[in-house]
Amino acid sequence: MGLKQRLRDDLTVAIKGRDELTKSTIRMALTAITAAEVSGDVARELDEPEVLKVLAREAKKRVEAGEAFEAAGRAELAAKERAEGEVLARYLPTQLTDDEVAAIAERAVTRVAADTGATPGPRQMGQVMKLANAEAAGRAEGSRVAAAVKARLLG
Repeated sequence: MGLKQRLRDDLTVAIKGRDELTKSTIRMALTAITAAEVSGDVARELDEPEVLKVLAREAKKRVEAGEAFEAAGRAELAAKERAEGEVLARYLPTQLTDDEVAAIAERAVTRVAADTGATPGPRQMGQVMKLANAEAAGRAEGSRVAAAVKARLLG
């Protein structure tokens, strides 16, 4: 069963169970997926990795909105955004720990060193990031991967 179908099935369960938070969050996610499918020149069906990217983007929006509401003293809205983020997190892959991200950065640096034959430094940041992001795909934010790679290359 695909992720979109799982979302639709869970929406049906949430509607029948009168779970307003889950219902509204899944509807928002399905709307974002549909918008991504019809954007561009030709409408098309998103594949699983693309659906995951949309969901990750929506989850990130919830985190950022929660932080903004918290900073503005709107605790009730911040709590709602965090709750929506938790609903979306059910559909995302488990996030990597900091140690796992550091290990990915280390492997990427080692691979670039083997490929180029030189000691990687800040100039190879792009090459290392390309490999590290490919390995972490969807399981860690790019900013976390970049921080680990910078720490490895500079320190």
